Formats: sequence, structure tokens, C-alpha cells
Amino acid sequence: MSRRNWFLFFFVGFIWGIPYLLIKVAVDELSPPIIVFSRVAIGSAILIPLAIKRGSLKPAISAWRYVVPYALGEMIIPWILITAAEQKMTSGLAGLLVATVPIWATILASFHGDKTVWHHKRLFGILVGFIGIVLVVGIESFSGRHSIVAISMILIAAIGYAWAVTMINAKIPHIEPISINAVAMFFTAIVYLPLVALTFPEHLPSGKVITSILALGLFPTALAFILFFQLIREIGTARGSLVTYLNTAFAVVLGVVILKEPFTLGITIGLPLVLIGSYFAGRKSITSVQ
Repeated sequence: MSRRNWFLFFFVGFIWGIPYLLIKVAVDELSPPIIVFSRVAIGSAILIPLAIKRGSLKPAISAWRYVVPYALGEMIIPWILITAAEQKMTSGLAGLLVATVPIWATILASFHGDKTVWHHKRLFGILVGFIGIVLVVGIESFSGRHSIVAISMILIAAIGYAWAVTMINAKIPHIEPISINAVAMFFTAIVYLPLVALTFPEHLPSGKVITSILALGLFPTALAFILFFQLIREIGTARGSLVTYLNTAFAVVLGVVILKEPFTLGITIGLPLVLIGSYFAGRKSITSVQ
């Protein structure tokens, strides 16, 4: 890869690793519905004009039968679950559990006839990944540091991510992803608008919370999508998808360094197992890497 592509690769990994940190800061003063609404409102305000300029917004709107379920699985349900769960868990653990998406995606693909799932490398990945999940859940919940309910909420969100991406890639692969996400974010904002009115804070949030919300909408919600699809156009989907493992590492490190979160035994043991498992489970074959 060129120096520019390496920079894009690490930058996308970084900005997709910061939402858990930003959410953790924001949930101290704002309700989860307000946080979700704010990030999708900002994200859609950036992505919709871009989609219009590219002339790809109308096809995404026409495919609403698929975009609406995608919004449910990718944003409406997962983002409220992750945000609510971070009221009772560290941002690093949340980022680690979301890294299980390739494992769930592989299992879902097997239900849709993907026979490459039964390749020994992918089966190895699923097995190692699940061992990592069991150890993380077991150690973190039995230690009393994290709620089993909060952990389960993050895992459900990860399954939602996996289902949404699998579905949209199968049904409307010809429609530009930026346009799909722009429409999905706009629809999500509409869904959460009534909840914002019900949970609006009595006092203006602090400067750090407002900054966190703006950064959440601008960077991981909008800019990361733009840069990621630019990156995969240049280096290919296989290489580009490896950024998933980078953002998980950033999520854990940022939580420890900035928020002073503990680097627990569960994360120490589970992080490498989940990342290794996700890596192998998400690969169709060794030759698929471009």
C-alpha cells in the first residue's frame, strides 16, 4: 500500500475506535436516545448532500424495503443497546465485544448457503472466537465488574450489525453504501425524535459532552464511512476489512489511557482470542486477500 493508503487505514481504524470513548463520556449527562439521535442527525446532514452530489440518493430511497430493515439492524437497535450498555460497562470492553461481528456474520452466511464457512480456517476462527467470548463474559460478569445484561446487549448489537450488513450486501449490492447509510441515518433520526422530546435534559450539558456528541456525529458516524469506502476502492475489500481489528485495539487502548479504565483479566485473555477468531472466521480463504 502507498503511504497515503497506510495513513487512511490507520486513521479510519482510529476514528472507528473512538465512538465507545465518546459515548462513555456522553452517557454521564445525556440519555441514550438523545445520543443516538444526535449522531445520526449529524451523520445524515453530512452524508445526504454527498449522496445527492453523486446522484445515488434516489436509488437508495427507492430501495427502502431493504434500507429500513438495515437501519433497524445497523443503527436503531444496536446503537441504543451499545449506548445504554455503556452506562454499566467500560468503553474498552464494549469495543472488544463489538469485534465479534465477523464471527456472527460467518455463522449467518452459513444459513444462506455459504459453504466456505466449513473451511477449516473459518471453523477454527469461530471456535477460537467463541472461546474468547465465553472467557470475556465469564470473567467480567463473575468478577462483578460488569453486568451480564450489559454484556448481552453489546453481543446482540454485534449480531444486528452482522445481520444488517449480510442482508444489504445480498439484496442491494449495486447501491452505493454511502447513500444507503445516509437514508438509514435519516430514518433513524425520525424514529428517535419523539424519544428525544421525552428525555430532553433539564440543564445544558457540559462542554466536554457537547464536544463528544459533535465528534461522535462527525467522525465515526459520517467521516469514517466516507474514508472507508474510499480506502476499499484503492486497496480492495479484503484488505480494507482488516481495519475492524485495528479499531478494536484503539477502543481498548483509548479507554485505558484517557478514561483510566482497568485493563482487566477478561480483556487481557479475551482480546487476542476474539481478534484471532474474528480474523479467521471472516476470511473465505487465504487467497481472498488482495
